[in-house]
Amino acid sequence: MTNVRGQASEARSKLLATATRLFYTEGIHSVGIDRIVVEAKVTRATLYRHFPGKDDLIVYYLQEADHAFRGQVDAILARKAAALDTLRAIAEAIAEGIRSPGFRGCAFLNAAAEYPDPAHPVHKAVLAHREWFSRVITEVLAQAGGTPAEPAARCFVLMRDGAMATGCLSDPEPICETFLQGVEDLLQFHVTVSRRGPR
Repeated sequence: MTNVRGQASEARSKLLATATRLFYTEGIHSVGIDRIVVEAKVTRATLYRHFPGKDDLIVYYLQEADHAFRGQVDAILARKAAALDTLRAIAEAIAEGIRSPGFRGCAFLNAAAEYPDPAHPVHKAVLAHREWFSRVITEVLAQAGGTPAEPAARCFVLMRDGAMATGCLSDPEPICETFLQGVEDLLQFHVTVSRRGPR
């Protein structure tokens, strides 16, 4: 929602920023509307003017997280580097996020755990993000040639999921090292098999 100048409403931005911080750090179900309203310093009526219900606010929160990561990936793709270097750069961006202060795991995996119903709008927002990411990785792997791209992309996504899930449980550095090495091993296997040709 924007004002007469087409700018994002300040109240809406405050609500979304507050909800993002609380949902990510404390969990979605544990944070109520009243808490968000108090910390954003707006009225309940203002919240409902911008977001019809809590589920709508959660979906917007996930969409903002999706847009932020898409922006990172789009910037990497815009470099038009070799396919394998592009995948390495995406993996490095993921590792950088895991190493960042306040990292609490993947916002999408966390939300899916709280909203397991595939028909729920929150779960659908999670799946939309994951389908996009899987598609990007598959497309870049296909550009690299080698073994079939789709299975290799699933391995990449699985390693990413594992790194995101465990990166907040202990020292993230060895986890990131393992993830990046796993990606490198996957990429080398992907292209090496094609060079050998069929047996």
